[in-house]
Amino acid sequence: QVQLVESGGDLVQPGGSLTLSCIAPEFTLDYYSIGWFRQAPGKGREGLSIISPSDGATYYADSVKGRFAISRVKNTVYLQMNNLQPEDTAVYYCAAGPGSLRPMEYQHWGQGTQVTVSS
Repeated sequence: QVQLVESGGDLVQPGGSLTLSCIAPEFTLDYYSIGWFRQAPGKGREGLSIISPSDGATYYADSVKGRFAISRVKNTVYLQMNNLQPEDTAVYYCAAGPGSLRPMEYQHWGQGTQVTVSS
């Protein structure tokens, strides 16, 4: 079982920025694509971005393209989020898996971190 731990969620004003972190304390992420997902109240889990372990290739959902940036440093994956808006309010999760934006394809999930965008 791959354990993942997210952190960095907070309350931020519209237009603000946050950086989320995802670490795997006991496993190397060298063999997994890492995806960031979010789930807003009453909505399904939405895939946001993925990063490949082999070449660092990244992919973004249209909803966050140009505002969010995924990166990896050693065994930590980051999600830099800029120009946050109230509709970005959600619990944000990272997951290790095959490299798609489809949550159902991932087996290893973190516990989530809350991001709230409000004035």
